[in-house]
Amino acid sequence: MTKTLANGQGALLEARQPIYVVGHKNPDTDAVASAIGYAWLLRERDGSEAVAARAGSVNAQTRFALEHFGAPTPMLLEDASPRFEAIVNCIEPLTPDTPLSAAWQLSAKTHRAAPIVETDGTPVGLVTGQSVFGYLSQRLDMTYAVFGKLIAIPCGEACDTDVPKFALTDRISDHRERVMRTQRDDFWVVDGDGKYAGICTRADMLHPPRVKLVLVDHNEPGQAVNGLAEAELVEVLDHHRLGPINTNTPISFHVDVVGSCSTLVAERAQAARLTPPREVAGLLLSGLLSDTLAFKSPTTTPRDRNAATWLAKHAFGAEDAEGKMREFAEALLQAGADVSGRSAQDMVQADLKLFESGPVKFGVAQVEVTSFNAILPRMDEIRAALKALQEQRSLDFVALMITDIVENNSLLAGVGETRFFERLPFSRKADGVWDMPGVVSRKKQLLPTLLGMLQG
Repeated sequence: MTKTLANGQGALLEARQPIYVVGHKNPDTDAVASAIGYAWLLRERDGSEAVAARAGSVNAQTRFALEHFGAPTPMLLEDASPRFEAIVNCIEPLTPDTPLSAAWQLSAKTHRAAPIVETDGTPVGLVTGQSVFGYLSQRLDMTYAVFGKLIAIPCGEACDTDVPKFALTDRISDHRERVMRTQRDDFWVVDGDGKYAGICTRADMLHPPRVKLVLVDHNEPGQAVNGLAEAELVEVLDHHRLGPINTNTPISFHVDVVGSCSTLVAERAQAARLTPPREVAGLLLSGLLSDTLAFKSPTTTPRDRNAATWLAKHAFGAEDAEGKMREFAEALLQAGADVSGRSAQDMVQADLKLFESGPVKFGVAQVEVTSFNAILPRMDEIRAALKALQEQRSLDFVALMITDIVENNSLLAGVGETRFFERLPFSRKADGVWDMPGVVSRKKQLLPTLLGMLQG
């Protein structure tokens, strides 16, 4: 929320603060689609400045859906910590040869230090009361000078030139401790080239405006965008288990038992009597079909099917919408199931979700294939990637759920201490690999099994 000083009149103009609607890290199609759909709904229904965002790179399936419906990729939001761009005061600067009287007038209007900047944007110094007194203490010849002579000196001679600089994109929290150790109240804010962008104060840094967030398709802090603790969480819309999330004030929190978060967004649009544009309807349908595996997943509910029927009409038109949806669903799932060009590292990280059960921290990734034959020869490579991931994230164990979307079966490749896997109710297929017939849902089938194993 940049504050701009208009025409040197001292009026601070604040743009309306946006609300970022964002899914989980390592976003799948439902996370991206529900963010796009819910941001649209909040804008249309509530008049909010809602902006769709993503907390990571989009996968191949999501790219297919975005391109198919001609929708832009949401902005990347990897960290919600307040940045200096949120507190910068863009005061019109003065040049070093400007008389001190101009700095005096500027400070009187803005109640801020007067920035002195070269014509090319290079910061020179800040004129403050302390900097002027410091200048006079070194100019004994001006002790008895008349006031007119004093305010006629160039600003560049009476400014503080030893002012710390912070970049617009720097996280405020990274520099707050350093600022608290100084006696200064005013600081430079510069752009990527080190040129003047504005100034900020110690008070600005202590109480910056928080980034407003709506979380969709997740509610566990470990899966959320970095900096969640420094942001203002205003709403959660999800269809997963409850996580240990805390807020300082009451928020709207809705978790429901459906197959996709996109279903919940579609139901809210229907309740508001809003008609989604084709690209929004198509993406919500994509998220729904992806998460329910085109209604083959045990997480599918009648509400998902009803929402899909409604969305399909707006995405494909009323004529043969069901047939077009079936054809699109097949192409969508195929787009996410081609692993021939993917590295093992990408497969174990692209759809990774982190969980905690007591002292145990673990991760479960999922990849979809059209046949286990495409991945079985690479199992040693995959387990090596899992081992590297376990060490990198300091996890007790990590697993990759490999789901055959044609046969509706899965394999589980796991790395970690034996005690974490010895109670699995699945048959061992190979070293560190288990066969899970009929298991296709990480949320409803595998995760409850793992949590029950750890808690029992």
